[in-house]
Amino acid sequence: MSGWSLAQLLSSLHDDIQQKLATARASFHHSGTKGDASENIWISLLEKYLPERYRVAKAFVVDSLGTFSDQIDVVVFDRQYSPFIFNYEGQTIIPAESVYAVFEAKQTADAQLVRYAQDKVATVRKLHRTSLPIPHAGGVYPPKPLIPIIGGILTFESEWTPAMGMSLEKVLLAGDGGRRLNMGCIASHGHFIWQDNTNYDFVPESKPATAFLFKLISRLQFSGTVPMIDIDAYGEWLTK
Repeated sequence: MSGWSLAQLLSSLHDDIQQKLATARASFHHSGTKGDASENIWISLLEKYLPERYRVAKAFVVDSLGTFSDQIDVVVFDRQYSPFIFNYEGQTIIPAESVYAVFEAKQTADAQLVRYAQDKVATVRKLHRTSLPIPHAGGVYPPKPLIPIIGGILTFESEWTPAMGMSLEKVLLAGDGGRRLNMGCIASHGHFIWQDNTNYDFVPESKPATAFLFKLISRLQFSGTVPMIDIDAYGEWLTK
């Protein structure tokens, strides 16, 4: 017998995240500092456990038309097939074609945060994304369809009682189309998933951070690979 326990390992992963979020909430009184700490905790979790093909950062997203998104707390993006990621004066700027998922990360969930996250996600989804035909040994594959960009929220606590009840569901359902939040985690209570384009599945549980991580990885697996970016479309800005 090895002495290892998979249940204990998975439990410890969640406990570590919850403790870090709780410490940030208790230790930092400035709201901006507290928010930055929360973002960094979630980014660190995803950087550590997502497959190597993905990268995670706080970033702006830009398209080949020169339109920028709002700054997004947590962006999951491709690095294997993305030819460029800008880093300028401490700011990260990612081409729209490279984005898999975007999340707003805060300490506490409430109606204002959910609506704010819906608006932020929409600024990414409305961006123009290119997709080129893919050459291969036998010819050329047609351009890949654009993958849906996952959007969501990540928090430690909730202002609602119960945390995963009708109040949360009501404000989530109000965000449709480009403002739809597909998933989220309230680390002290549970996670939620938009199921089959019909309704939200709320899952109260004791280890939400671990469960959310697994759900996100599963969704990313089904997303496939980002499209082939049209570099020339971005290069046209060199002559403007």
